[in-house]
Amino acid sequence: MSSRNEIILSESGSKLLIERVFKKLLQSEKEALAEENPRHTALNRDNYTFAQVGYESKPTGALYVLSVEPRTRNKFLYRGRIWVDAEDFAVVRLEGEPAKNPSFWTKDTKIDQTYAKVNDFWFPASNRSTTSIRLGGRAYLTIEYQDYQTTAAPSMKDSTSTVAGYK
Repeated sequence: MSSRNEIILSESGSKLLIERVFKKLLQSEKEALAEENPRHTALNRDNYTFAQVGYESKPTGALYVLSVEPRTRNKFLYRGRIWVDAEDFAVVRLEGEPAKNPSFWTKDTKIDQTYAKVNDFWFPASNRSTTSIRLGGRAYLTIEYQDYQTTAAPSMKDSTSTVAGYK
C-alpha cells in the first residue's frame, strides 16, 4: 500500500473537540484502510443487506439507488443509501450514518461521500460529515481527495490469456 499525504488545511474551534473528535475521525479513516480491515468493511453481502429503492436518470448517466443496512454494529460500517452507476456498477455517492457511534463525544453523525471517475477507475472525491457534539454544538468535517494518478493497464478485452493450456 502506498503512503497517503494528508494535509490539514485549517482547524478552528475548541481544542478539546479538535483533539478528541476530529483527530480521532482521521485516525479511524486510517484504521479503515489498514490491510486487515478491507474484508470487514467492504461494500458486499457479507457486511450489508441491500434493497433497491429507486432509479435516477442524470445527464451523466443512470443511477440505481439502494438502501444499505450493516449486518453488524461496526464503527467502519454505515447505514443509509448509495447511488450506483448503472453502466460501471460503481458507487458514485453515499449518504448515511455510522452503524456504531465512533466516539462518546459525538452523536447523530451524517455522512455524504461522493466519488469521481478518473480514467477507468472510481475514487473518493469528497467526504462531508456533520456531527452533534455531546457538549453542545455541531462539528463539520470536510475531506477533499484529489490528485489521483493512474497507470495504464491493458483492458480485459484487449489482453489474451491462457487457461489450462488453451488460448
